[in-house]
Amino acid sequence: MKARITVTLKTGILDPQGKAIEGALRSLGVEGVASVRQGKVFDIEIEGSDRAQAEALLKQAADRLLANTVIENYHVQVLG
Repeated sequence: MKARITVTLKTGILDPQGKAIEGALRSLGVEGVASVRQGKVFDIEIEGSDRAQAEALLKQAADRLLANTVIENYHVQVLG
């Protein structure tokens, strides 16, 4: 089964990489960019067919390794 974990900075946390991307987009002539926030995406394949168990396991992985929960939020999506 496939899953996706998306990790983003919490609101209020400074994002210097996002600011750099925002500036680069403007210098490339991309119009209308109000702000950019960067994050991480993990595409994971997991064995088994129990969606609830897979989601619980992946939330544990995100809490312990994939996200710094002090400054980051994450979202687990089991795709099937």
